[in-house]
Amino acid sequence: MAASGTKSVLFVCLGNICRSPIAEAVFRKMATDAGVVDKWVIDSGATSDWNIGSSPDTRGLACLRKHDIETSHRAQQVTKEDFISFEFILCMDESNLSDLNRKAKSVKNSRAKIELLGSYDPQKQLIIKDPYYGSDEDFEKVYEQCVRCCKAFLEKNS
Repeated sequence: MAASGTKSVLFVCLGNICRSPIAEAVFRKMATDAGVVDKWVIDSGATSDWNIGSSPDTRGLACLRKHDIETSHRAQQVTKEDFISFEFILCMDESNLSDLNRKAKSVKNSRAKIELLGSYDPQKQLIIKDPYYGSDEDFEKVYEQCVRCCKAFLEKNS
């Protein structure tokens, strides 16, 4: 559970190896640069159990490195506890949103506000598409969307 006075956000996608680790790393860097990282609990997770323990996709890591961002995240699945301990759960697409809302209904005392990360996009691109079967350019597009959305989310919640 987050300490009193801290905020918490969990970024979620299907496998926790492409989109959500990028969003987590981008948000962590923004919060660090803004001097507020100590006021946040920041993590990411998956709706599936396919990649538990895996490092993020190498193309995602290369994209982050290109922007001077590092991550040591390992894929993990969203747990029932996450719906109680996180203030915000921000996901990437409608399938994630549906899965999370369904899981939240089975959790007594669920407090997390579950939203699409794209709902914060000033360019109104609601869905952050999975780049797994795409190219390096698709990972760059995910990165750019995450930057826009995370910036707006941080500004709204600071």
